[in-house]
Amino acid sequence: MDKTPPKGGYAARLPQNHPAALYPPYRTSVKRSPTYAPISFPTTPSEEHGPVFGHDILGPLDNDLLHNFGTDGASAIGPRIVVHGRVQDQFGRPVAGALLEVWQANAGGRYRHVREGYVAALDPNFGGCGRVITDAEGQYEFRTVMPGAYPWPNGPNDWRPAHIHFSVFGAGFAQRLITQMYFEGDPLIPRCPIVRSIAEPDAVARLIAPLDMARTVPMDARAYRFDITLRGRRQTMFENRMEGL
Repeated sequence: MDKTPPKGGYAARLPQNHPAALYPPYRTSVKRSPTYAPISFPTTPSEEHGPVFGHDILGPLDNDLLHNFGTDGASAIGPRIVVHGRVQDQFGRPVAGALLEVWQANAGGRYRHVREGYVAALDPNFGGCGRVITDAEGQYEFRTVMPGAYPWPNGPNDWRPAHIHFSVFGAGFAQRLITQMYFEGDPLIPRCPIVRSIAEPDAVARLIAPLDMARTVPMDARAYRFDITLRGRRQTMFENRMEGL
């Protein structure tokens, strides 16, 4: 099948690129999957156009997860990385002014969460969250540590691959997409039941950030590139809205 989008109009998404709502190996999907056909409601003007946000809502360290939680300038512990990329529409045009919020486990694979059940140590200088707004060319960048893998109570010995959660906001807070980014070469990716629920290999590949040596900071941080496509045949797989924006 030709996956090249047309020159104009709307590039329809490919439903097979997205996981079924019910996938028993992903245990919680059994209870969360809908039992009735979904209903679509049109958005209202207030949902589409407000509230809005601008660059003035960001603090100077919001996109620096290495330092935005530490005290007295202390840095988070773990391999330092730069994550960058481009938010684009279905035809590759940049999406400027999109707010990206990210959250992740620390280098040991533990979240700073009151109900965290993993026994790995907390890093006192790592909060695990940040945010950034795309520039005029749709580009974004943030600094963090490589998150660790961690076990989760899905099966007797299931482990989540290293990943970073992304929340992408459009023109207002009601326009929100959520996804996860994985890292090139991680052997846990094909073993993860959440990843395996996506049947189309190309859709999985779009969630995996390749190492980008051209953006690596010598003697400091590796770099990974993660581009986000909002809709169409090359759309990034989103957890909360399979149809994209």
